[in-house]
Amino acid sequence: MLALVKKPHIELSINGEHVDELIAWINKKFEIKVLSAASGDSLPIEETDFWKEMQSNRIGNLLVAARLKAGLTQAQLAAKLKIHQNMISEYERGKRRLTQSMAKRIAGVLKVNVKRLSSN
Repeated sequence: MLALVKKPHIELSINGEHVDELIAWINKKFEIKVLSAASGDSLPIEETDFWKEMQSNRIGNLLVAARLKAGLTQAQLAAKLKIHQNMISEYERGKRRLTQSMAKRIAGVLKVNVKRLSSN
């Protein structure tokens, strides 16, 4: 079985006895998405709802990942950029388009290649 815990992000590949019991136990604490239920079944990641959801806001998800990797909260990143925290939230949720100039500023603060935050 291939499963995914959305927050915190954990990917699980589980085989053997009592798999369903283990998934049920994990599901009591975390939201879990089963990507492939049968052992040995193969499903291209691009065909999963999870992949489609992540791709729909690719730039926002990359921004979240880069910010968390840098150990910053939205408020801390916003302060470094001298912008409001709600702007960071809107970029991350895909509610605000990230301009090339803002992508450069954010990339500089987070020390990532600006291409990682570009839609091209």
